[in-house]
Amino acid sequence: MSKEDRIIELLEELAKWTRVTSIPHVKKLLLEILASPKEKVAYQSSDGRASRKVAKEADVGYATVTLWWKKWVKAGIAEPISVKGGQRAKRVFSLDDFGIEVPKIGKFSPTVKGGNTSDKSDSDVGAL
Repeated sequence: MSKEDRIIELLEELAKWTRVTSIPHVKKLLLEILASPKEKVAYQSSDGRASRKVAKEADVGYATVTLWWKKWVKAGIAEPISVKGGQRAKRVFSLDDFGIEVPKIGKFSPTVKGGNTSDKSDSDVGAL
């Protein structure tokens, strides 16, 4: 086995153990930060789409979503992404991976008349 192969093997082993030991701590953090059902829906929906679409999904105002995004980025459970017109947030974790239920709340439908689900017309103003 080459030195490089051994390093890769050790890094994979380290990643495995880090993941296993971190799961309970990350789940606890997510449950503490995402206190309401609407916040859980908004977090799970924050996959790079516009704040207005996330807001519809969670049945809250888009300004609420942008405030949550700032809180989540600061806590390390979301990362900022730059888009034309501002910034959005993308969740770092999927709640499903931690066995956290995501309630059905919103009014958002992924199917838009004409089949266009693009976020290009939505801009998110402000920095996270």
